[in-house]
Amino acid sequence: MGQPSMERFMLPAHIYLNGEVMNYVYLIQRVDANIFYLGSTTDLKRRLQEHNKGTGCKATKGYQWKIKYYEAYQTIEEARKRESLLKRHRGSKRALYDRLEIEFK
Repeated sequence: MGQPSMERFMLPAHIYLNGEVMNYVYLIQRVDANIFYLGSTTDLKRRLQEHNKGTGCKATKGYQWKIKYYEAYQTIEEARKRESLLKRHRGSKRALYDRLEIEFK
């Protein structure tokens, strides 16, 4: 398999706000399927590389992924809170998927 494309988003090296590294909630999509994974991280580039090397997590192992969407937050706690909201509340996740024009299952 080739490298995943960054068709919609260029990944930030790091975005700094008031001297602090930003933290991210991200949605990745399998390159070969309409399957998604939602997570949070302090380093978006590194985390995508981990997913694509098979060291990201069990759910993403063995597949190539591309960034579909991300949000930046000042603290990792804020990012994890948003990730948790999206994972637990179908309405929040549905709203995000609708905005990105992704079929919600």
